[in-house]
Amino acid sequence: MKFTREHLYRFTPAQVIVFYYFIAIGFSFLLLNLPGVYLPGVEVSFIDSLFTAVSAVSVTGLTPISISGTYSVFGLCMLMLVLQLGGIGIMSIGTFFWLLVKKKIGLRERQLIMVDHNQYSLAGVVELIRHIVQIIFLIEITGGIILTLYIMRYYDSFGEALLNGMFMSVSATTNAGFDLTGSSMLPYFNDYFVQTVIMILIILGAIGFPVLIEVKSYFSKTVPNFRFSLFTKITTATFGLLLIWGALLIFILESFNSFKGLAWHEKIFASLFHSVSSRSAGLTTYDITQFSDATDIFISSLMFIGASPSSVGGGIRTTTFAIALLFLYNFAQGNNVINIFRREIKLIDVYRSYAVILLASMMVMTALLILLITEKDIPVVALLFEITSAFGTCGMSLGITSDLSVIGKLIIMVLMFIGRVGLISFLYTLGGRTNKKPYTYPKERVIIG
Repeated sequence: MKFTREHLYRFTPAQVIVFYYFIAIGFSFLLLNLPGVYLPGVEVSFIDSLFTAVSAVSVTGLTPISISGTYSVFGLCMLMLVLQLGGIGIMSIGTFFWLLVKKKIGLRERQLIMVDHNQYSLAGVVELIRHIVQIIFLIEITGGIILTLYIMRYYDSFGEALLNGMFMSVSATTNAGFDLTGSSMLPYFNDYFVQTVIMILIILGAIGFPVLIEVKSYFSKTVPNFRFSLFTKITTATFGLLLIWGALLIFILESFNSFKGLAWHEKIFASLFHSVSSRSAGLTTYDITQFSDATDIFISSLMFIGASPSSVGGGIRTTTFAIALLFLYNFAQGNNVINIFRREIKLIDVYRSYAVILLASMMVMTALLILLITEKDIPVVALLFEITSAFGTCGMSLGITSDLSVIGKLIIMVLMFIGRVGLISFLYTLGGRTNKKPYTYPKERVIIG
């Protein structure tokens, strides 16, 4: 143990986090292959089992197998356990158990928590974890109870309703996108109550843990002179605008295509649900293979953006997208600084945003080029959709996951893993420790554009 710790201290916190997620994948793979996990007579190949484990840890939802036709009740419980590990985060789960056994949280553990949740300060990270675990479990249990009591009309026994209700709640809150119906949420296409509950759970999971904590503090009135942080204001504004814009454009694009024969309220709910779900959750209430290429590409862009930082989702994240747009707007206006909500955005955050967007775009394009070579029979739009779904840890698919080659599945697994770890952590993992040079070179302008 001493040997392990000494070696771990040589790595940066970001590198250790990535290492821990590799361990989590191995642990999840073992959990999902325990005796009694599969239904009698079911066999799953090594690559498909590993793919499902990576998808569960990254709370993506892409899978080449049928969940309901593969796993027993015990297996589904193991899958929900893995979804908690991936959704809440490795350091969050670890810290939660450390707190239960009253273990002292040292400086190194606090650094790991800070990196895992994209925090800029060590102060309050342990309290952050306590709030995250409490809030997520409360949301999942509440959602599970509501769904269980309501969907009893669809099942013959309370046990079936409980299993499906809790699984739906956990899958929606962690934005995992796994389902037990075999056809996602299509059986509930006309059940707007279930859709509304699921959408609320998805939003609560994807909006960002710091936002939920600040909302809790606002309503509890425990903090005097409380004000929302700039992060919360930008996150909620961007999240809301993307949600509305996404629903509006899906409604317009599909009203002349697959939504032609639907009633107006069916169009609205289908558009709204897929706008919410495409941010990270991956659940669907409609056969998305009927969507036009234009809608598929637009949804791909939503999945590429993904959820908010320090949430259960992936992608480049909402704040990255917002800061990039704000910079473009201010640059066009001739402004040297970015001001919003009476605050100024630090230049380092602009650098980080464009670094994330550039790296993410390069990764997506590289993955697309590789899959165009290895998956020659699959349309380009379907491949792009699968790639952005994996990177955004969304889980939506046009039905090609099981048709991918071994190389294709490996590429998708890498994207899911990076999407869950986060591009900032991934960049720091490649870069190693930051060494400040004691000197600087003369500055010189370069012609741009």
